[in-house]
Amino acid sequence: MIDHTHNTLKIRRKPGEGPSSGLLLAGNAAIPCLLGKSGISPNKHEGDGATPSGRYELLFGFYRADRVSPPPTRLPLQALTPFDGWCDDPAHPAYNRPVDLPFAASHEKMWRDDGLYDICLVMDHNFSRRSRNRGSAVFFHLTAGKPYTAGCVAISRKAMMKLLPRLKTGTVMDIRP
Repeated sequence: MIDHTHNTLKIRRKPGEGPSSGLLLAGNAAIPCLLGKSGISPNKHEGDGATPSGRYELLFGFYRADRVSPPPTRLPLQALTPFDGWCDDPAHPAYNRPVDLPFAASHEKMWRDDGLYDICLVMDHNFSRRSRNRGSAVFFHLTAGKPYTAGCVAISRKAMMKLLPRLKTGTVMDIRP
């Protein structure tokens, strides 16, 4: 399912569809995915609604243990709690980092009612080397009946469960228009 030679997942815009409709190419499989409302952009910045183009390693992830059994994968995963957040305030020292709630600066709650983060993997976009306003919380997560993401890549729960056992540290998401 994954290109094992390069351990790469390719993300491309779906031809003939809107900017938020994409395909995740994993070996011989073409999995429908959702992209940011603004499509794929080489110049990602905070709040633009775009999925950043580039090559990003999958680093680690989270899952909702009350909704999903620990998924089999070779990526480091941690069970979410209602106190998990992610800082999206470019002026804060914890920008684009997990934080504990309550948290005074602007943040995203990781414990969501809509199921988007029941499985949520962190891409190395603006994480290892952060730049203010370059975008935060760019994840690979689940779809939840929405027509687009805020700049992430999302696939169905069923597709994610099939893909997870093949993912490991070093897996790269190659995102191109």
